Amino acid sequence: MDFNQRPFTVVWETTRACDLACVHCRAEANPERSKNELTFAQAQELVQRVKEFGTPYPLFILTGGDPAKRSDIFDIISYARSEGLRVAMTPSATPLITRSAIQSFAQAGLVRLAVSLDGKDAANHDSFRGVPGSLNHTIQILDWCDEFGLETQIHTTVTRHVLDDLPAIADLIATRGIKLWALFLLITIGRAARPEIRRLNLSGLQFEALFHWMYELTKAAPFDVTPREGYHYRRVLLQRRAAELGISVEDLLAKAETNRWAPTDLASSARATRIVRAPLGVNDGKGILFVSHRGDVQPSGFLNLIAGNVRSQTLADIYRRSKVFVQLRDYTALKGKCGVCEFTSICGGSRARAFAVSGDPMRSDPYCVYQPLAWKNRRSRPKGEPKLDDQYLQ
Repeated sequence: MDFNQRPFTVVWETTRACDLACVHCRAEANPERSKNELTFAQAQELVQRVKEFGTPYPLFILTGGDPAKRSDIFDIISYARSEGLRVAMTPSATPLITRSAIQSFAQAGLVRLAVSLDGKDAANHDSFRGVPGSLNHTIQILDWCDEFGLETQIHTTVTRHVLDDLPAIADLIATRGIKLWALFLLITIGRAARPEIRRLNLSGLQFEALFHWMYELTKAAPFDVTPREGYHYRRVLLQRRAAELGISVEDLLAKAETNRWAPTDLASSARATRIVRAPLGVNDGKGILFVSHRGDVQPSGFLNLIAGNVRSQTLADIYRRSKVFVQLRDYTALKGKCGVCEFTSICGGSRARAFAVSGDPMRSDPYCVYQPLAWKNRRSRPKGEPKLDDQYLQ
């Protein structure tokens, strides 16, 4: 795929309404739906706009808020599936998700359902999600999905509160036939921008240790493992795999670039079922497109830069030609370490994190500890460049 022309994934925030009160919610969701949400007719139009990218169509992910707050969510899934799209969804673990609802999702053709698991026990998980009983209902949802043959994946927001729980969560996931574990590395927007939540974020060194732990898990677990907004994991992935193969990182990187490898082409477990994964190099605005509940188009849900609106523009035109998307995909404009890094083509750093920390989406990812050779050898810091990185690394 040419990610200048088409995304791998289109994410639609169907609503910002949600009955949970998660401490880190990027959408700052509340129980009431907005009058400005896209209607069902506009949702049908959005599906047609996604199809304009051509086949194979981008993966269509329904998120929120909580998509289950929309009474037409089953019809949306059915329509998108009838038009040939693969549809996944990330509902909230609330009483809206019943056994009957799971059965209806499966009958409507939902490809995969993702639920959040943010602690090994109710004390940790429920406090993070803001509602007692959330963990128990999450487990019940997984049971119902298994009953009706609906594929599942787990999302975990990784902060200091859950770091020690990760091995236990991995053990739980391994017993349930789950396809993918996505570890979301906190971006300090929405409720996560509050000082008390910012303090829960990992440091750059903790990110690095987490990535090495993930690599070991990837080789043994009966499920796939991926970070979200942790693009610099790909550098660790190449470094570790090159060392095992006894070849240079440069040679392996060249092969990854030439062959457009996905992470599973570099490291995966013989126990895990192979699933479709995005190639290395996908990043905010580069293979990813986000549509808000109001129709605003952004590079991702964590990067609040509006490039256009689907009510008045086509999705393809916004993605291919808007200033926001074109700039983000121009890696020659990256600043600081990311701008001279050997791994830029497969990583690029989190543009969302750079923007959340510095207000500039082209700054270096401040939570990456790697020092590119060209960066270490520079004679002096470029004039006018602030020293952002060190305070986040330790």
